[in-house]
Amino acid sequence: MKFFKYIFWVFYRIWFYILVGLPIIILFPILLVSIAKEAWYPLFFRLARFWAKIILIGMGFAYKIDCEQKPDRSKSYMFVANHTSMVDIMLMLVSVRNPFVFVGKAELSKIPLFGFFYKRTCILVDRSSAKSRQAVFLRAQRRLKTGVSICIFPEGGVPEEHIDLDEFKDGAFRLAINHQIPIVPITFADNKKRFSYTFFSGGPGRMRVKIHKFLPTEGLTAKETRALNDTAREIIFNQLQEFKK
Repeated sequence: MKFFKYIFWVFYRIWFYILVGLPIIILFPILLVSIAKEAWYPLFFRLARFWAKIILIGMGFAYKIDCEQKPDRSKSYMFVANHTSMVDIMLMLVSVRNPFVFVGKAELSKIPLFGFFYKRTCILVDRSSAKSRQAVFLRAQRRLKTGVSICIFPEGGVPEEHIDLDEFKDGAFRLAINHQIPIVPITFADNKKRFSYTFFSGGPGRMRVKIHKFLPTEGLTAKETRALNDTAREIIFNQLQEFKK
């Protein structure tokens, strides 16, 4: 029985990469046009949401989104969520309709096909470089001025399997305070179970998403960064415990 499980997991992982790559190949000319100008980013974002839905549905993931407060399409936000899986990116894309830009690890730009568009549409950061981290603030400021939102996984990486939620880095919260945009905490409940970074694991099933009430930043200063960080983390952590019940 275990042998067949291992065979399933191998093909399941291969199928995931097929689903990631094939739509990019098919849509390549349109995707190229959509990234030609920064003003055309909303078109790219719609295509990215379509790509994400193909992957989630193709993998047999039935996602359910519970929204306590809906983002206004005319405003910018800082979206933050827990990070446990390769499909967090796809689930974030289908969960949020407002065009947003990911702030993510520079290493992901090395992934074939995906990396080509990733490095041209996302804000890349080398967390080992102070200069790179500072550049994130400048690039984020420019993108926010175009009317898009920002998305950051504030744990700064994927925690070990036994950790429900790692400590949050301050970057997302400093950015939100600097630009006076609301924080939108989002909890992903089942991504680790469905498709974690452990190769021989996972499978089709439900994916629950909770979009929490926004945390305002109006009037806050840099001194409140840690308190805002702690509040967002507590909201997501408590929701993870609630999902376990």
